[in-house]
Amino acid sequence: MQLNANKKPQGQYGIIGWPLGHSKSPLLHNWGLKESGLPGVYVAWPTEPAKLKAFMAEVRARHIRGVSVTIPHKQAVMPYLDGLTDRAKVIGAVNTLFWREGKLMGDNTDVIGIKKPLLARQEAQGGALKSALVLGAGGAARAACAALKELGVPDVAVTNRTASKAVKLAADFGQRAVPWDERAQGTWSLVANTTPLGMLGEHQNESPWPADGFAGVGLVFDFVYNPVRTRLMAEAQEAGVACLSGLSMFLHQGLAQFELWTGKALDERRARQVLMADLLLMGG
Repeated sequence: MQLNANKKPQGQYGIIGWPLGHSKSPLLHNWGLKESGLPGVYVAWPTEPAKLKAFMAEVRARHIRGVSVTIPHKQAVMPYLDGLTDRAKVIGAVNTLFWREGKLMGDNTDVIGIKKPLLARQEAQGGALKSALVLGAGGAARAACAALKELGVPDVAVTNRTASKAVKLAADFGQRAVPWDERAQGTWSLVANTTPLGMLGEHQNESPWPADGFAGVGLVFDFVYNPVRTRLMAEAQEAGVACLSGLSMFLHQGLAQFELWTGKALDERRARQVLMADLLLMGG
């Protein structure tokens, strides 16, 4: 639903993407606003690519306080902004819009969402990642490459069905590209899925990884969070491979967004409980 110039704004915060049926961002942020005693509401604005320009004009006209950005707008939205944080410049994609001194800015909290679960696991298990393969070449993949670089992973590779996109992304971060058909032939400390394969909806029964290809994989991090247990994770666990759910990434990037917009830090444990309760209720 688009903002309508003839109506009052639907909310002070919201999320744009296409489609948006799977998003739990309204649940998280509306809970956060209520928990913090802050006014406002967070809504979903399904925004087709062709309507992005008009939407961004409305964001400025209404001075919407904060916007989450998801597929397919993480890079397309950038030309409509007044500036980017240093982190967003490095990544070349944004997932968060906010105001700073009257300017509409773009940031990327996906890196926080990726790093925190990996660092927590590293502290619990011991030993740093030696290699990682990123599946996909979109905005989330760019965040993954940046996060893995910040973590100091010595060997990071990118693979995508469209080889040219993988080559470009890898070059942008000083990493290497692997042909899609050869993705399961190597040995990887981590395989990170940034594609929508496995997401609730038309791709739910799909996986970006061959079921018989987990022999050389140490850990799977599926960025899809709804359902909590994707086909990729189920097949990885059946093969004895440890997994990180996309719920952890979603939670941490969302908490970082909320703090950027409001200056308030939400309780991580309680926020996770809210999300899990809803996903379990919905059968996710």
